[in-house]
Amino acid sequence: MLFLLAAHAVVAVAIWWGRRRLGGAVWAVAALVPLAVVVWAGALAGGVLDGEVHTESLAWAPSLGLTVDLRLDALSLLMLWIVAGVGALVLLYCRYYVERDAGRLAALLLLFAGVMAGLVLSDNLFVLYVFWELTTVVSFLLVAGHGESAAERRAARQALLVTTAGGLVMLLGFVLLARAAGTPRISAIVADPPHGGTVTAAVVLVLIGAFAKSAQLPLHGWLPAAMVAPTPVSAYLHAAAMVKAGVYLVARLAPGLAEVAPWRPMVLGVGLTTMVLAAWRALRALDLKLLLAYGTISELGLLTALLGAGTRTAAIAGTVLLTAHAAFKSALFLSVGIVDHQTGTRDVRELSGLGRRMPMLCAVAVLAAASMAGLPPLVGYLGHEAAVEAFWHGGEPAARGWLAATLVVGFALTVAYSARFLRGAFGGPPAEVAERAERPEPGFLAPVAVLSGAGLVLGVWYPGTAAVAEAYADLFPPGPDGPYELALWHGFTAVLGLSALALLLGGLLHAWLRRLPYGSAGRLPGLPDAQRLYDRAVAGVDRVAVAVTGRTQVGSLPVYLTVLLATVVLVPGVALAAAAPRLGSPSAWWSPVEPVLGVLVLASAASVVAARHRLTGVLLAGAVGYGVAGIFLVRGAPDLALTQLLVETMTLVVVVLVLRRMPSRFSPGRTRTRARLLRAAAACAVGVFVICFALAASSARRAPAVSGEQVRRAEEAGADNVVNAILVDFRALDTLGEISVLLVAAVGVVSLVRVPGRGRARMPAEARREAFPTAHWDEPAGTWLPGARERPGGERSVLLEVVTRLLFPSILVLSLFLLFSGHYDPGGGFAAGLVAGQAFVLRYLVGGRADLGAAVRVHSGVVAGSGLLLASGVGLFPPFVGGAPLESTVLTFRPPLLGTVKFATSLLFDVGVYLVVVGVTLKLLSAAGVSLGRAPAPGKETTKGAAG
Repeated sequence: MLFLLAAHAVVAVAIWWGRRRLGGAVWAVAALVPLAVVVWAGALAGGVLDGEVHTESLAWAPSLGLTVDLRLDALSLLMLWIVAGVGALVLLYCRYYVERDAGRLAALLLLFAGVMAGLVLSDNLFVLYVFWELTTVVSFLLVAGHGESAAERRAARQALLVTTAGGLVMLLGFVLLARAAGTPRISAIVADPPHGGTVTAAVVLVLIGAFAKSAQLPLHGWLPAAMVAPTPVSAYLHAAAMVKAGVYLVARLAPGLAEVAPWRPMVLGVGLTTMVLAAWRALRALDLKLLLAYGTISELGLLTALLGAGTRTAAIAGTVLLTAHAAFKSALFLSVGIVDHQTGTRDVRELSGLGRRMPMLCAVAVLAAASMAGLPPLVGYLGHEAAVEAFWHGGEPAARGWLAATLVVGFALTVAYSARFLRGAFGGPPAEVAERAERPEPGFLAPVAVLSGAGLVLGVWYPGTAAVAEAYADLFPPGPDGPYELALWHGFTAVLGLSALALLLGGLLHAWLRRLPYGSAGRLPGLPDAQRLYDRAVAGVDRVAVAVTGRTQVGSLPVYLTVLLATVVLVPGVALAAAAPRLGSPSAWWSPVEPVLGVLVLASAASVVAARHRLTGVLLAGAVGYGVAGIFLVRGAPDLALTQLLVETMTLVVVVLVLRRMPSRFSPGRTRTRARLLRAAAACAVGVFVICFALAASSARRAPAVSGEQVRRAEEAGADNVVNAILVDFRALDTLGEISVLLVAAVGVVSLVRVPGRGRARMPAEARREAFPTAHWDEPAGTWLPGARERPGGERSVLLEVVTRLLFPSILVLSLFLLFSGHYDPGGGFAAGLVAGQAFVLRYLVGGRADLGAAVRVHSGVVAGSGLLLASGVGLFPPFVGGAPLESTVLTFRPPLLGTVKFATSLLFDVGVYLVVVGVTLKLLSAAGVSLGRAPAPGKETTKGAAG
C-alpha cells in the first residue's frame, strides 16, 4: 500500500518534468497508476470480501505515537475502486478535452488520486487528517488553474477556506476522540468505542468537518462556485473523489459512534434537509454543470443520512448509492464536458436538439440520468429501494413516517431534475448551436460510455454489488425483520409503492416545469443564498481585520518591538518568577578568557545603542556575534563557533550591501525621554528574563541528560563528531524542517524584492535587465573578464578581482573539505554551504551579476530545490528497504589500493543541506543583493525607513 501511494507521487513528478517529451501520451502514462491500483485491489478483493483485512504500518516516531497505519477492508476497497477507476477514466478522457498545459493537470490529477487513496486507506485519525488537508491543497490548485480569472481565484479560495476551517474543527474532534479512546487507530476506536461527554463533543466536531467536506447545508456554497474548474476536474473531485471524503468518514465511524447521542439527529437532520433543498435548487439552474452540482449536493445529503443511520439496511443502501453516484454523476459531468467542448456553451436556453446531432452521447447520458433517477434495472434503482426500505422499516417508529416522506419528496425532485437535464441538453428541435456542433471522437465518448454502462451492469449483476455492500453492512446488526437482501424484485410491497409514487410525482413535476420557458424556471421560489451568506461573512471578517489593524498597527517598529518584548517578559515571566528559588548557581567561568570575551560582547552591545553611523552600528553588532563565537570556542563547541562565525560574516556582508542604499547616519529622531526610558526598561527586563530562563531551564532537568547517550551512539552513525551526528542522524527531521523553512523564507524575500512578474513581462528585454538585475550568462564571446562593461572603472579593483579569482577555487575546496569532514571534525553541510556562499559573494562584489553568472552556470532555484529533494529522498528511502525514515547506515567498502573505506549514508543528507544553503545564498544575491549593489546617485539618498 505504501508503495502504491508513493508511486502516485513519483509518477506525478516524472510527468511534470517530462511533460514536453511525453506530449499527448501524458494522459495514458498517468492513467497507468490508477489502473494498477484497480488491478491490485481486484486481486485482493476475494479475501477482503470474506472478512480478511490487509494492514501496513510505518513507525515514524513510535515513542511519540507517530505511526502511519494503513488498512484495506471492504469499505476502503470500495472507495479505492471508485477513486482509482473513475480517476483512470477521467485521465483518458482528458486526452481529448484538455488543449493546453496537459502536464500540469495530469500531474495534479494523479497526485490527487494518490492523496485520496491514502485517505481511504488510513487507519490513524491523524494520518487521515494529513491526507484530508492534502486533498484540499491539491483541489485548490486544480480549481484555481493558473489564476487567470477572478472567478477561478475566488472559487478556489472559497473552497480552501470552508473545507480547511471544517478540517481544523474536525482535527480538534480527532484529538478529543483519540484521547478518550486512548488510541488514534480508527479500527480500534470502532471496535471498542469510548463513551462520555468528551466523545459527545468530539462527534459534533468531527461531523462538522465531514459536512464541510461533503458540501452539506449551510456549508455547501463552495461546491457550486467550484464549477468554474475544468469539467474533468469537476467529474473527478466533485462527483467521485473529494466530496466523497466526508461521506466516507461518516461511514467509517458510524459502526462505533452511531449510538452516541448527537450522531443520528445530526446526520439525519442535516443530510435529508440537504437532499430536499439542494434538489429543489437544481431545478432552478440554467447551467448544466450547476444543475449537476446542486444534484450532487442533494445526493451527498442522502448518502450522509444513509451511511450515518447506523443500521444494516441503511448501510447497504448507502454503499450501493455511493457506487451508483460515482458512476452516473461522473458520466453526466463528462457528458456536459463534451457538450461544452463541441458547442461552446452549457446554457440550457441555448442548447436544443443536440440529441439528434449526437445520438451516442445522448444514449449514454440517458442511461446515466436513468440511474440517477432510480429507474430499474439500474444500480440507482437498487439503492433507492434499499433506502426506502431502511427508513420505512427501520429506526424509531415515531420517525419512520417523516423519514420515508422526506425520501419520497427527495426522490421525486431527483427524477424531475434528471429529466430537466436531459431535456435541456438533448431535447427539443435542432438549434443553431446543435447544427454546427461536431460529433465527438469515439475515444472522447468511451470513458462516458464505460461509466454509464457500469450503472447497468452493477444493477443487473446485483449479486456482485450485494457482495461488496454487505461486506461492510455486516458490521451493523440486522433489522427487526431480518437481514435485508439486495434484489431487483421483492414483490408488491409498500416500498415498491413508495418508489413508484416518487417516480410519478417527479414526472408530474417535470411535466409542469416543461410548460414553462427555461428562463421562468430560474424564477421558481428560491432559498436563502449560501453564497451571499459566505460573502457577507468574509466581508465582515475583512472589516474587523481593518479595524483591528488600524488600532494596533501604528507604523512604528520600536512600538511593535516594545509590545512583543513586554509580552514575552510578562506572560512566561510570572511562571518563571515562581521558579526563582530553584535557579541554578553556575560557575563564573571555565577559562580566564571568558570574562574578557564577555566584557567585549557587553561593550560592543552598549556601543551599538550609542552609535550614530549605520556602518559603525553594523560593525559593532558583528563584534557582538564574533565575541559570542569566541565564547563558544572557549566552551569547547568548535562546531557552534564555526557556524556562528560564518553566519555573522554572511550577515555582515548582506547588511553592508543593504546600507549602500540608505543614508550613512541614523536619523536624529524626536523620541521623548519617557519613551526612551520605557524602551530601556523593556530591554533590561528582557535581558534579565533570558538570564533567569537559562538558569531555570538548566536546573529544571530531572531525567538524565540525553547527551551521554548521543555520544555513546555516535559510533553507530559512523561519526566522531557528535554534533554533526545529531544534525544529520539523531535529529535529522529537525534539520529537514529547518532547511525547508530556510528555502521558503528565501522565496518570500525574493517575492518582496522583485516586482510582480506580469509587469516585468510587459517590459522590453533590455529594460528588464536594468530594472531586475540578476545573475546572467549572456556575456559576448571573447570577453575575458565577465562584466567588464557593467561597472565604471572607479568601482572596480583589478587587484581585488585577481586575488578573488585566485582564492575562489580554494574557498570552494575548503567548503567541500568541511562538508565531507563534518562527520568526524568540525564542519558539516550548513557550515560548508556558508563558506561556499561567501565565495560567491566575493565573486559578486568584484565582478557584479555577470561574474556571479560566470561562477555558477545553474539557476539558484535548481540548486536549492535539488538540495531539498536530495535530503527528502534520503530520508524517505529507508522505509522502502525495511528501515525507519531518516535512518542512516554505515557502508563499508574495500576497494583495491585504498584499503577499508567507510561511508555513512547520512552524508548524502548533509550534501542536500549544503546545496540548499548555497542555492539560497545565490537566490538572495541574484534577487536582492545584486539590485542593492548599486549605490544611489549623489544627492539622491533616500531617508525612507531611516527611523532607527
